[in-house]
Parts: sequence; C-alpha cells; structure tokens
Amino acid sequence: MGFSIGEGPATRVSLSLLEGTADAIRARVGKREFSAYIAEAVERELRGQVLDEYLADYESRRGPVSEQARERARQVFDDVFTEAEVE
Repeated sequence: MGFSIGEGPATRVSLSLLEGTADAIRARVGKREFSAYIAEAVERELRGQVLDEYLADYESRRGPVSEQARERARQVFDDVFTEAEVE
C-alpha cells in the first residue's frame, strides 16, 4: 500500500536522538506528546523537501521563478493558512 506523507496507520519505529534534543522536546511537549511532535516535525521536513525538489525541477526546465510569481505564491499560502486558522 502506498500512503502519502502524514497518512496511513501508525507504525512503531526506533530512532536515536542526542540527549539534549530529547530533553528539549520533552520539556516542550511532555512525555505523552513526544511521538506526535517527532512525527509532525518529520512530516514538515519531508513536505519541505518535496517542495524544494519541485521548485528545483521547475527552475531547471523554465528558469528562475519571477518575484511576481513568488508574491502570488506567498498570497496563496497566506490565504490557505488563514482559512486553516479559522476552522
């Protein structure tokens, strides 16, 4: 089965973190939300990498994105995130 980022059933994995990093996460979210915090951080990173790859591919095919297009994209993101905050 192929799931997209942030989809599918939870699966148990093991990972190692530097102790200071783990302590900082626990201090921020507590023991009970530790896994959720890590999952959200990894999902954000993966989505960012996918976007970076898309933009690099686009620019290799079409040239640099214009400042006007960047401003339109910022507006779209602002609108989407504003809608999410209202819901």
